[in-house]
Amino acid sequence: MAAPGSDIEHGYPHLDTVRAAITALYHRLSRDTVDTFGLSVVPGDVAFSDQDDLYLGVQRVARVMVQHLRLPDARMIVSFREMRHAGNVELAAGPEYFIELNSRFKTHRRDIGAALAHEVTHVYLHRLDLSFPGTRDNEILTDTTAAYLGTGWLLLDAYRQDSVSSQKLGYLTPEEFGYVLAMRALLFDEDPSPWFTSPQAYEAYAKGLALARREQARPPLTAAGWTGRRRYAKDRRSAQSGHPSPTGGDYAFDAGPPLSVSFPCPTCRQRIRVPVRGRLRARCGLCRTVLECDT
Repeated sequence: MAAPGSDIEHGYPHLDTVRAAITALYHRLSRDTVDTFGLSVVPGDVAFSDQDDLYLGVQRVARVMVQHLRLPDARMIVSFREMRHAGNVELAAGPEYFIELNSRFKTHRRDIGAALAHEVTHVYLHRLDLSFPGTRDNEILTDTTAAYLGTGWLLLDAYRQDSVSSQKLGYLTPEEFGYVLAMRALLFDEDPSPWFTSPQAYEAYAKGLALARREQARPPLTAAGWTGRRRYAKDRRSAQSGHPSPTGGDYAFDAGPPLSVSFPCPTCRQRIRVPVRGRLRARCGLCRTVLECDT
């Protein structure tokens, strides 16, 4: 807990790593496996009242996370101790995993599900043998995976502020959590906003959703708006005249021959390269999303 906003970062400082994490998930899991996570953990499955037995309740919520991530033969042993971070997990060969949670969760039980979502995702990634170099990037991968696969909305909902205190769990900013949840929502047509108990979480999700929607309406996609299409046409003329390859931010031209343009898939962020020849339909080789383009 801290003074309102004193140590809570906002915006999108880790966005490149977040996007790389989404791409890495598709590389490691395949689109078919990602599609099996179409339903998120629902609030009723992780509800935890003060009347519940602490340790039985923790084991129940941990089991929900294990089952959601389809972790076979993984038993979570959860304990509490004083520590700086929200939690810690001992990663080994299994079948038992030892999770430690900050002792403050004994009296802040509503956030136990969020803490366990992060720690159990560490176990999931360990079993996948998927990691990023460096502690910071690996934690961002963990938060992104939790949010994209259906448990991480709890981490965003743990972001709260009032007149005397503020709280945030996880390594992503609130807006980055909102962005990943929005990417998931657009993929599965799932709206997590009714589950948020925190108004700050709802606002962060709305900002992330706006960014994700803008990414689905950028040239050379046909959904691009007039301004983006006009800029793209200007950059295309410049590339066709043999000038150094212009870029509109996401897209980049390659003189070839023939002239082509590359851009990130709005679903998995893998870059796609297509010829510049007007309207065409492209299929992402990684996530198999079919994209209507006007190149």
